Amino acid sequence: MDIIELVPRDDKNKKAEPEINAEPLADPNMKAEAAEKPDRKIYSGIDDIPSGSAGSDLAEGCIVLEGGGWRGLYTLGVLDALMVNDVNIRNAVGISAGALSAIGYIAGEIGWGARIDLKYRHDSDYVGVGAMRRDHGVTGFSHLFTELIDREPFDRKRLNDPSRRLAVGVTNMLTGKTEYMEKGSCNLSAAIRASATVPYVSRPVVIDGIPYLDGGCSTKIPYDWAVSEGFEKIVVVKTREWEYRRRENGGRLANRMYRKYPEFVDAMNAAEADFNRMTDELAKLHGEGKIYAIAPSEPVNVSRFEGDMEKLGALYWLGYNDAKAQIGGIKDYLMK
Repeated sequence: MDIIELVPRDDKNKKAEPEINAEPLADPNMKAEAAEKPDRKIYSGIDDIPSGSAGSDLAEGCIVLEGGGWRGLYTLGVLDALMVNDVNIRNAVGISAGALSAIGYIAGEIGWGARIDLKYRHDSDYVGVGAMRRDHGVTGFSHLFTELIDREPFDRKRLNDPSRRLAVGVTNMLTGKTEYMEKGSCNLSAAIRASATVPYVSRPVVIDGIPYLDGGCSTKIPYDWAVSEGFEKIVVVKTREWEYRRRENGGRLANRMYRKYPEFVDAMNAAEADFNRMTDELAKLHGEGKIYAIAPSEPVNVSRFEGDMEKLGALYWLGYNDAKAQIGGIKDYLMK
């Protein structure tokens, strides 16, 4: 199925909202027993996730969002804390999971991304067999953009407001280069799908005849885009603690699996060293006050494909509380 563009729908054409866990229980005793046993497939603190709409006042600058698979829950926590505290930066650029996180922030939907991930992580149509069958990858973008987006209310009109820019980084397999697709000039859902399509286990996303894969294959942190666009205020959200560095060794699997795309293989093999260089550069710029960077205050022990909902929930709150503790500093940076 083609992925639809994220555009407003007429109410009369909107599908009825699907019910969640609508199967009736047999009797009151079963209901009481079920209430005592938490659903380990859904984060136990899901009802504590903040909700609502972000304010309309915008701060000039660009927020840069690193990828990282399910470590993106940290980013979602940071973004929700920013929105709750009226820090709404006009422009955003995201890679992979960062691209997915960005749409809720640009749409001003507090808690939307977190509710999607912490409720539906074990929905096989979103992550798993159903997603593989339908979208030929580990993430069910069709399910997300045609069904889940209606279960969890989402303001498409606000997302598409031209006063805010959103760029999504993707890797062109023919050139090995990172390309950026912007809302308003592309099919945004297709671009996000390409940006977050994990290599090895997913089929490339073809856009205008060009095969694309995860933006993180070539660029882990899309800081350079923000610089190239001339933004004076840049806030970077990392998904790894400052001390983390990647092993700089070429991947044999990439060499075998993508041998028909030598430039793409070269980009993948160089990405780890580029990440380490970028981390050093960002730390220096942050220390000099030229950018503001937010990174996990403790080691992140969540894997790229993490399925433990309590660990994912804890990572969300780590991001939320890290950002909340720095709100004053972030506002001072943006306003000076």
